[in-house]
Amino acid sequence: MAFIDYISYEDASDKLKALYDQYKGPRGTVANIVRIAGPNPAAMKGHMDMYRAIMFGKSPLSRHQREMIAVVVSSINQCHY
Repeated sequence: MAFIDYISYEDASDKLKALYDQYKGPRGTVANIVRIAGPNPAAMKGHMDMYRAIMFGKSPLSRHQREMIAVVVSSINQCHY
């Protein structure tokens, strides 16, 4: 199984710390799926912009339907995210 090291908040650059702060969830933490892009803050921002557009942007699919699709795709890919 592949493993990607995360950059801790304490070791993050100011730019990365700002992104970590921006992308904290309701529990005050950043999801690991977001943190893997830490070495490339521009990729992290791009990932989150795309995620927000897909999950929250205007669409004929409801938010519930989008979440169901994400769960099925993750299951097929054997990804716990």
